[in-house]
Amino acid sequence: MAQVETHRASVQPFLPTGNDQLTEEMRGCISNCISCSAVCLQTVTYCLQRGGKHAAPDHIRLLEDCVQICKTSADFMLRASPLHPRTCAVCAEVCERCAVECEKMGDDTTMKACAEACRRCAESCRKMSATA
Repeated sequence: MAQVETHRASVQPFLPTGNDQLTEEMRGCISNCISCSAVCLQTVTYCLQRGGKHAAPDHIRLLEDCVQICKTSADFMLRASPLHPRTCAVCAEVCERCAVECEKMGDDTTMKACAEACRRCAESCRKMSATA
């Protein structure tokens, strides 16, 4: 089976620097959200190809939820929405749940990589949600 690409540089967004409203911490969180979204989306394909418990509807739905909330949180931060702490709080919760479920898949490097991306995103989103 194909392995999930975990090189963060491949999904690094262009985040302008200078006199904008994005703090360094926010830039890191945006990057983690975009990376996590990409990893989870690739993991959906992997899981569907793998079948069995990997392709269970609840597991696939959680991965897809993670993809969408990560994209949404990144969008809210990129637009400097005053509601971004709220989306980040939900993102942290979904990412944490996704990490736990991915870790339940045993000694699978693709699932471990997904769990790591989710935990990294959850951590940075928790920090962003606390800035409200």
